[in-house]
Formats: sequence, structure tokens, C-alpha cells
Amino acid sequence: MSLSEESFDVIVIGGGPVGENAADRASRTGLSVALVESELLGGECSYWACMPSKVLLRAGAVRALARETPGLRDPGAPDIAAVFARRDEITSNWDDSGQVSWVEGAGLTLVRGHGRLAGERLVEVTVPESGAASESGLGEAEAGATPVTRLLRARHAVIVATGSVPVLPDTPGLAEAAPWSSREATSAEAVPESLVVVGGGVVGVEMANAYADLGAQVTLVSRGGLLSGAEPFAGEMVAESLSGLGVDVRTGTEVGSVERPGVGLEGGVPGPVTVTLSDGGKITAAEILVATGRVPRTGDLGVESVGLDGSALGRGGALVVDESMQVSGVSGGWLYACGDVTGRAPTTHQGKYQARVVGDVVAARYGTEVGDRSPTSGDPEPAVGQEGKAWSRYAASADRTARVQVVFTRPQVSWVGPTEHEARAAGLPVEAVSYDLSWVGGASVESPGYSGRAQVLIDTQRRVLVGATFVGPDAGEMLHAATIAVVGEVPLDRLWHAVPAYPTVSEVWLRFLESYGL
Repeated sequence: MSLSEESFDVIVIGGGPVGENAADRASRTGLSVALVESELLGGECSYWACMPSKVLLRAGAVRALARETPGLRDPGAPDIAAVFARRDEITSNWDDSGQVSWVEGAGLTLVRGHGRLAGERLVEVTVPESGAASESGLGEAEAGATPVTRLLRARHAVIVATGSVPVLPDTPGLAEAAPWSSREATSAEAVPESLVVVGGGVVGVEMANAYADLGAQVTLVSRGGLLSGAEPFAGEMVAESLSGLGVDVRTGTEVGSVERPGVGLEGGVPGPVTVTLSDGGKITAAEILVATGRVPRTGDLGVESVGLDGSALGRGGALVVDESMQVSGVSGGWLYACGDVTGRAPTTHQGKYQARVVGDVVAARYGTEVGDRSPTSGDPEPAVGQEGKAWSRYAASADRTARVQVVFTRPQVSWVGPTEHEARAAGLPVEAVSYDLSWVGGASVESPGYSGRAQVLIDTQRRVLVGATFVGPDAGEMLHAATIAVVGEVPLDRLWHAVPAYPTVSEVWLRFLESYGL
């Protein structure tokens, strides 16, 4: 028996923060929008990544600030139960009812289940027969129950915002050792006595910092340096800080094999993890966290049903999109994508930016209502198959030249734009200007032991900033001024007139210009 189709103007697959933003923006010109989500509405960032991870890091950061401030006593080790309680509060105890209320209030239709492409403008949604919402978004199907399938038809567009999934290296014994991913690390109910963290990227260094603060003996293993996407000095400063916290930082090596007894045995308790490294070293710990990267979630998306094969996908199976987030290789111009699934700039904030772009593109191309909430500007929307003008609201131009990243370790690391190496490789005529943040008056007020470094990249031909990196306390809060300068292509001669308040750490902007000769 064939299934009847339910029709909407727009269907968004993926109800994380990226999908939510795309759906909301697309609905602002009178389009009906269905939002499909198989887990918790609000996605990875809200429940297992951005938000809970920062809560786990916060107590240690505040303790360190108190210890470094004359006149304050060391408050002592964190209250683990209180830290976890705050983590549970920030994730709403893994209950998405608040997000559901927001979606309903925005006039969107929430469809629970796993969505996949099933043909042109067609989305198949599968949900266990029980279909009840639970901590994972949907209830488990009862034994022998037949999953329920719904067919959704989009009159105009389908937007894919399915995010990404973690990569598990093909290392002997690793999969059998029941390793943690970032989900287990951010939702743990207890702090393990010891932890091996595999991977020196953002998740690896943040969780190494967090669990060291919470009392675990942490070993961090990375085959390269730390934070390879940042300036080299940033990773070096984080490595030094982690070592100071007692973390055993091992770079230039990788995991050769993993052993763990007791995994999968009925009623058994998994034993300790033994990790053998490529250099012959061995580490034994209570738990192992694998943070070696993520890939776009397209493996279960049904891309073949719309004519996309492996050769049409990008690195890691990414959906290739143009600057207006329209998917390449699909005729008719009805398929769009945003967020990690595109592989362009895999962070929540850049994904939400892409979502605003694609939502406005879809709303402008297909919507009919014009009002205060309609996405209008001085730029005409691009025709189907054409890209929006650079730096208009219909093009994700910042993905190319002004991507931003913040790492909430201690010290924090933040950057916008390319690194010096990336800029030179792209042929940009840049000069790097660095400054020790401890030399700024505001830093001495912050702490007598303040430590940090900042660097900007100046295009010597156009005399504008093209990149900046900050390492130090609250470096993330210093980033947006640099982002504005990069995106706005503010001439140095005009930037010279932006007076930083004294005594603040932001006075480093004056020092940058003085060091450059202005």
C-alpha cells in the first residue's frame, strides 16, 4: 500500500541550532515549513557539545582566577556534584520540551523521526512505532514492532542540516573497548580516576582541561601538535598550560592498539583500558575518549535517490554547495544544505550563519508575504541556480575569509581568518604583527601573573586586517572586534581612530598599529 504524502512549502532535515535557524528564516515570508529531527530538538551543541562542555570547564577557570587574584583564597577543588548539576541544568536535563515550544511558537511543524531523501523534493521519515519522545528524542520500538514511515513532499525546497558524526579510527581493539565520544564525555555521571584523550583538536584539549580540573589524571595523545588549525604558538601555549595542570601531553605519537577486558559481558564491569602507542609506550586508564574529528552526516541521508554519488560529494561525504548554499549536482535547484554537512566551516556559529543565508534565500525565492519579518534588503535575491552577490545576505562570504573559532581551554584561544601559513599559501602579501598581552596595562590589572599573546595579519597592499589570533584569559571575548575589522575590511588609517579604553586588554589594538609603524 502506497503512503499518502504530506505537503509543505519547505522541509528542513535536522533540528539542531542550524536547522532551527534555517527553518525559522525560511518561514518569514509565509512559507509552511516542516522541521524533521530524530533526536533531541536543539541538537548536538545544546545537549552534548558546546553548552555542557563549557559548563564543565567553568569551575576550573573561576578557581584559577581566584587563585591568581591577590586578596582571594583558593576556593578549593570543584564540587563535582554541583558542577554536574549545573551541566544538567544547562542541558535542561536532556529534555527538549522548551525547544519544542519555541518551534511551535514560530509556526513551524515538528516531525519526529529519521529523515532521508527519497526523490525529488521528497523526504521519507521513519519513526519507531512507539514514537514517544525520550532522552534520545524518540522512544525505542517495541520488540517486533514495525517502524512507521511518513512521506513529506516539499513544494519548493528541502534544506539539509544533518550535522556531522564522530570518526572512530580503525585501530585494533579500539571499537571493542567502548570508547567515549564527546557525548559520553559531556554527559558523564562521574569523573573517572584516569582518562586517556586521543586527539589534539578542540574537543581533545577542552576535555583534557575539564577533566584535569575535575580531578582526573589525564593523558593526551596527539599524532601532531595541538590545535593544528590555529597558529603554532597557540597550540604550544595550550600544551604548556595543560602540562602545568598535570596533564601528560604526548605529541608526535599515535595509538597503535587498545585492550580492555570485561566489555560486553553480561553483568560485568569493564576493566581498565590499556593503550599501546606507536612509539612503544603504554598507558593504562579507567576510560578512553576518542576525539579525532568528525565527518558530514550523509551516509544515511539517501543522497543516491537524488542522483548524487560519491564522486559528487566533497571531502568526507560532504554536500557541495555554492555561496547561496544550493547543493551542486542536483537539477531543479530545490536542494540546499547548511552546517557541518557541507564541510565548509564545521562550527555551530558558522553553521547558524549559513542557516541565516539559506533561510533568507529560500524565503526570498519562494515566499509571498512582505512585512517586518521578511528577509528584505537592498540586494535582489539571486535566481535559482545563481549565487548571491558577495557579502549580501544571500551569500555566505564569511566562510571563505572570516571564519571564527574559540577554544575554551585555559588559556583560551580565538582566531578569525587564515593563519599566517594559510595566508601565504593563498598568495596574500601579509605581515604578521605579534604582541605580548602581559605588556598591556589592562593585563597587569587582571592578574600579576597574566600571560597571553596576540597576533594580527595585515595585507600590506590593501592595508587591512585579514586575520587575528588571541591567546589568553577570556580571549574569546576579544575576538569580535577583530572579526568586524576583517569582515568590514577597515583600513588601518581608519582603525587608528578606534580608541581602546584604558586600562583594558583591548589596548593591544593600539600596540598592533604602533608596531606596524602607525
